[in-house]
Amino acid sequence: MLKNSCLALSVFLTVLLGSVSFSVSAQDNSPYSRYGLGDLVPATNITTRGIGSISAGYSDIFSINYNNPASYSQFQAVPEAHSKKLSYGRVIFDVGTNYSRRTLVTPNTTNRFTASDLMFSYMQVGFPIKKNWGVSFGLRPISRISYMINRYERLKDPNTGANIDSAITQFRGTGGSYLPTIGTGFGFTVGSKTTTAYKHISTLSFGANGGYYFGSRENTSLRSLLNDSVNYYASDHTTNASFGDLYFNSGLQFQTEHTDYVKKSSTVFRFGINGNWEQKIKGTKDSLRQTYTLGSAGEKLQVDSVYQSKGLSGEIILPANYTAGFVLQHTNANFSGWLLGLDFSHGSWSKYRFFGQADDTQDNWMVNLGGQIIPKPRANYFSNVVYRFGLFSGKDYIKVQDKNLPVFGASFGMGLPIANHNRLSMNQSTMVNLAFEYSKRGNNDNLLKENMFRVSLGFNFTDLWFGKKKYD
Repeated sequence: MLKNSCLALSVFLTVLLGSVSFSVSAQDNSPYSRYGLGDLVPATNITTRGIGSISAGYSDIFSINYNNPASYSQFQAVPEAHSKKLSYGRVIFDVGTNYSRRTLVTPNTTNRFTASDLMFSYMQVGFPIKKNWGVSFGLRPISRISYMINRYERLKDPNTGANIDSAITQFRGTGGSYLPTIGTGFGFTVGSKTTTAYKHISTLSFGANGGYYFGSRENTSLRSLLNDSVNYYASDHTTNASFGDLYFNSGLQFQTEHTDYVKKSSTVFRFGINGNWEQKIKGTKDSLRQTYTLGSAGEKLQVDSVYQSKGLSGEIILPANYTAGFVLQHTNANFSGWLLGLDFSHGSWSKYRFFGQADDTQDNWMVNLGGQIIPKPRANYFSNVVYRFGLFSGKDYIKVQDKNLPVFGASFGMGLPIANHNRLSMNQSTMVNLAFEYSKRGNNDNLLKENMFRVSLGFNFTDLWFGKKKYD
């Protein structure tokens, strides 16, 4: 790896290790993560987050679009002149992390709470097997649960309505889910026409990812009665679940590319669709209902176990989700150009079940719009930077008290190339990707509004491998 790439990788690993340690102590608190699978973490790579998180029709030889595995067929591959064997192939190492800062606001009041966290985003490796056939594998988080809510209330006799005592109930939860995957994508030509003025070629690609979906979830409710004269024991209701099972998703892309020999430019239109069908994830659940008192060190000392069960088997039903969209991309002879894309996604979250129980979830949808501009290369560095922008809007999969959670956001991103001065490895390429996202979840009709600002940092390290020596 060239010197600049090693330096970039060292910086990223430092940030990544810092994110692991920081996330342990960060004061992240997202009350909506109490429902469903929790907060769904960003589902796309850093490159596409800058362009509104479009993914269905996106493909790039310098990054890995793991959302649509059909894109793996587009990994750069150079076949031998007189055979279909691979002469060179571009290998990609794509990693990312993100810092987010959320502000919770109670509508029509001045009450607000701010929390932040730094966490690992994904790690992917991709490479071609031969032309129009690629493989990728990696690991990424899917969801995160992190909340702590205190509720103060006056308890009343349900029969007479008389006051009993004041109480404080604390709701807290931790956990999340992760998905290591390996997938492949392949494509083939479905139409081609070449003249002295242009070349037109159409390809169809298919792909699939398989992985192991696993995670855990712990929900705890602690209630204490506040009384000056009588000492009541506090109650503890805790449910701890762990789960894991095989998981699959798939996708396809149809691409038509027009190369103009006169203008020395190319235009690509690519339509894609990807998603997963409804799947069941096996799990086990422990439940505890007890009264307790606190010891001298603040630990819980059980007074009485009201109910306890361990190792109860069950399953989590993950609903079907799909995303469909297109990308239109134009590239000039000097590698300048532009890209525009649109996605529509839908999830059948009303069918979500956790050990047979429904939750406050609903069918959701999202529209994502994005684009990027690559300026005409000049002497200054910023003419070589890729500029990205995007918008997204839709309805969240959480529905509390029969109130929808509208979602709206905007993004801006940059692809910052790192110069390669290694003459022995001229095909190596390193790109630093930045994405800035601002989103709003909820409005004045909801219990809480959430404003989120996220900064994502990613690195793409690529090089041509598998090259055969022509001379010994």
